[in-house]
Amino acid sequence: MSLYIPPPDKSITLRALLLGAVADGTSRVENPLFCADTEAALGCLKALGVRFCRDGNALLIEGRGLNGLKRPAGPLDTGESAALARMLAGLMAGQAFPSFITGRGTLLKRPMAPTEEALKKLGVRIGSAGGLLPLSLRPARLRGARIAGTSSAQVKSALLLAGLYARGPVEIKEKRPTRDHTERLLALMGSRLTNTPGNVRLEPGPLTARPLAVPGDISAAAPFIAAALLSGVTLRVAGCGLNPLRLGFVDALRRMGAKIELRPGAAFPEPAGEVLVFPSKLKGVRVAPAEVPSMIDEVPLLAVLAAGASGVTVIGGLRALRTKESDRVKSTLALLAALGARASFRGGALMVAGAKRFSALSPALTFSDHRIAMAAAAASAACPGLEIKDPGCVGKSYPGFWEDFKKVFG
Repeated sequence: MSLYIPPPDKSITLRALLLGAVADGTSRVENPLFCADTEAALGCLKALGVRFCRDGNALLIEGRGLNGLKRPAGPLDTGESAALARMLAGLMAGQAFPSFITGRGTLLKRPMAPTEEALKKLGVRIGSAGGLLPLSLRPARLRGARIAGTSSAQVKSALLLAGLYARGPVEIKEKRPTRDHTERLLALMGSRLTNTPGNVRLEPGPLTARPLAVPGDISAAAPFIAAALLSGVTLRVAGCGLNPLRLGFVDALRRMGAKIELRPGAAFPEPAGEVLVFPSKLKGVRVAPAEVPSMIDEVPLLAVLAAGASGVTVIGGLRALRTKESDRVKSTLALLAALGARASFRGGALMVAGAKRFSALSPALTFSDHRIAMAAAAASAACPGLEIKDPGCVGKSYPGFWEDFKKVFG
């Protein structure tokens, strides 16, 4: 049995940094992820007057309280992290000074309009360049509100961060439940919050710094799980986050016939434990749009596995994938074509014909998208001759990916 220990969860690390910055007291974040996205977050916090330092494998963040951030000298650069840009907009919405949020590369083309329009419902004074970065925010008196119809965890998180500064409660009703890391951390820090699947209600008020241990990232582990299934390797994933709203990929694989065992360990604020993967024969399935938010980062991997399964797999509700680091529908189709697999996209659904023995017909293009590069890596476990172009783009979220992949799969 091969052992794999995934890197810390990026989503949880980003949220811990932002909330720790405005908490009362010093937050100790054990096992944070250091990558391009989290380094961008630390750069923004430094610009806002937040002090932090490393202590072994922990990061200490000296919180400045809800109203203690200082006006930055220039724009806040979020690098290429859409999650950071959107959540930071929520945090800056309640400040007593204006701010300007920008980014780099592909982030400048990613949509910010949903975040902008949602925040305006709280009275946030925000403007953008035609629904894209940069974002400008001006001081405003924020109001509580009931907001229905959100479909993004990042937009939801932006609303919750802004809601800390509102004059009344903020209640958010989701179209479908999305990852709840922000809610869990807010509860840990003493926020008055009611959280049920698809609905969250937050009372404004201060946060208290609390220690937090970041579990391993299930999205980082997903390519290793996929590669194990494709190559017939028995794999043990240790110290992995098991948040129920992040397990859509595992649930879909189990329906496909994958023998995967979850062994829960820690439970609060984030569930974590082990994932055991055993050699399995996979069959095609239908994935409903309601399932996609819980596996949004793993769709390219699921498509690769579907190409090697028996039968046809249909994954619905994928229009949101067209505005990620790449157009992930287009880049996933290109990856499948490079493997000699047949697939098509119609009406927001991806259809993959299975029972394919992979062949390296052409190099796998990553489109500078870390998730596509990782999906290509998983495919290479069953297609050793596959050439992967621009493999270094994985550094955005997982700098040590290729080293770890080689350790497990040679």
